[in-house]
Amino acid sequence: MASRSTQSAENAGSPSYLVPFIIVTALFGIFGFLTNLNSNLSPKLEQIFNLNHAWSNTVATSWFLAYLIFSVPSAKVIEKVGYKRTMVISLFVMVLGALLFIPAAHFVSFPIFLTASFVLATGVCGLQTAANPYVSILGPEHSAPARLTLAQAFNSLGTAIAPLVVGAYILSDPTKISSQAAVAHTVQGPYILIAGGLLVLAVAIMFVHLPAISGTRDYRPTGTGPTRSIWSYSHTVLGMVGIFFYVGLEIALAANAIKFFETQGIMDKNHAALLASFYPLSMMIGRFAGTIVMKAIKAEKLLAGLSALGVALLLVGMFTTGNLAVWCLILCGLANSIMYPTIFALGIAELGPLTSKGSGVITIGNVGGAVIPLAFGALADSIGYHFAFVLPIIGYLFIAYYGLSGYKPSHDVAA
Repeated sequence: MASRSTQSAENAGSPSYLVPFIIVTALFGIFGFLTNLNSNLSPKLEQIFNLNHAWSNTVATSWFLAYLIFSVPSAKVIEKVGYKRTMVISLFVMVLGALLFIPAAHFVSFPIFLTASFVLATGVCGLQTAANPYVSILGPEHSAPARLTLAQAFNSLGTAIAPLVVGAYILSDPTKISSQAAVAHTVQGPYILIAGGLLVLAVAIMFVHLPAISGTRDYRPTGTGPTRSIWSYSHTVLGMVGIFFYVGLEIALAANAIKFFETQGIMDKNHAALLASFYPLSMMIGRFAGTIVMKAIKAEKLLAGLSALGVALLLVGMFTTGNLAVWCLILCGLANSIMYPTIFALGIAELGPLTSKGSGVITIGNVGGAVIPLAFGALADSIGYHFAFVLPIIGYLFIAYYGLSGYKPSHDVAA
């Protein structure tokens, strides 16, 4: 069987790979920014529609529900038209989603807000399904976690910028705005600019050369025996579960950071938004550092160690208040830093021609961002933010298991 590592090694070190890596890495920044921008709309929706924590978190639910529905279809699109065209198609879908925020704000409609979030996320889902394995394939398999972690560092940069945009342009002071409609309309300007930027990017990528990766088509063995289903690869399926917990806890903490900080005495929303940006900023720093540390420490061991750090931080955060509790949440970004790219790279390891299918399966796990923030918000409403931390602690424990044992590929062929 031709392996992905063999295919990648043939082109490893090729000068033509640097520019594609830079281009696709820029896309990571784009969908990091948009994902966190969407998550941080939660306080704005509470302000506009007078929602409780659980209902305002449904904007994250609508976003990540798209991953459940479109991850596997996105993998099939890659098989049909390739990585580059899938990225371009996804960007055009994202333009449509961004434009839908205009009627959502005009009609002050919560359902249209959720629809806009879902459509924008559908494009991001396709973009992620293509970009993650593409970066992973652009080089030797053994360095895939470090390469993907480096790309994800720019994802964190975009994520860190999002709360600043929310604080400056979206989280307006309701006492200074005369009506509910006027509050809703503050969303329009940023999303019009986003739609324009995405359109320009989509057209630009159409004319940029990206090397074709053809090794992700359906695998048909030359010998006898049945084709192995992608669902029989335990490290891939467990990787999907790991991504489910990781994305869920990352988004739950990000989406509720501003509101949690307010409960700790930080009542100025702009100050709270600034502190919220430190969470993804610490994640970005951890990803740049992780790219270097992985040269000395195996990715799976680093994954388990940082999971233990996340548990420790949240346990301290559960039983403290004020600045200490605030910084425990912020430093969870450092614990989270290498988790997504490492789980993803380990989950598609040794899949060879099934890499795009594996990417689709693992990307389904992003639906954790729809489920866990909603459950976290409900817990926060009933027992308070501090004890709602038990939910992300459970996620960290599973990720620790994946780093210790669950990542190991099974080499037996399914019957």
